Amino acid sequence: MAENDAAPTLPKKCGPYISSVTSHGMNLVIRGVVLFFIGVFLALVLNLLQIQRNVTLFPPDVITSIFSSAWWVPPCCGTASAVIGLLYPCMDRHLGEPHKFKREWSSVMRCVAVFVGINHASAKVDFANNIQLSLTLAALSIGLWWTFDRSRSGFGLGVGIAFLATLVSQLLVYNGVYQYTSPDFLYVRSWLPCIFFAGGITMGNIGRQLAMYECKVIAEKSHED
Repeated sequence: MAENDAAPTLPKKCGPYISSVTSHGMNLVIRGVVLFFIGVFLALVLNLLQIQRNVTLFPPDVITSIFSSAWWVPPCCGTASAVIGLLYPCMDRHLGEPHKFKREWSSVMRCVAVFVGINHASAKVDFANNIQLSLTLAALSIGLWWTFDRSRSGFGLGVGIAFLATLVSQLLVYNGVYQYTSPDFLYVRSWLPCIFFAGGITMGNIGRQLAMYECKVIAEKSHED
């Protein structure tokens, strides 16, 4: 009896499927793929809004087939979305500041809806001048961060993303890849950083939620095992 009590309890062995799904590397790949396709979908929707308003000018056949002349836009946005969505939870862990504000999918969906609304406003709402439009979108973008994020890391990454994305856009326009109608901020529109900032916050929230969901699933499976 004493020998039986002293014998160590061996952990249950997980099957190959559970082991592969709960591995950190596989989960990163899965999250990256999901974020990539979300970014591609949002790029297609938002790009069509800008084209309909003649904010951006691509070759004429882009209207009939968005995958023809502007084929590089969705993959680039998808890749950027994957990087941003994976970077946000990584920064939260690195800084030791786990993001706990409004952590549910309904909040994430509302954040996406507000982001689409901000982009729609930039394409559809007429303002007296670009300065008024830029200030309005800046206020809306900061309001999006305050409503759905409120973290210092989220704000800092959003500003950094807006700066880098605007710089890349300036270089692309300078090299003739595409152009903006009535540019007022060097080669692009002055409200563009606001869109990038709001997009970074949105994809960051999606990435954080996916990371939290992954941790919850792994914890449940570990508890079952």
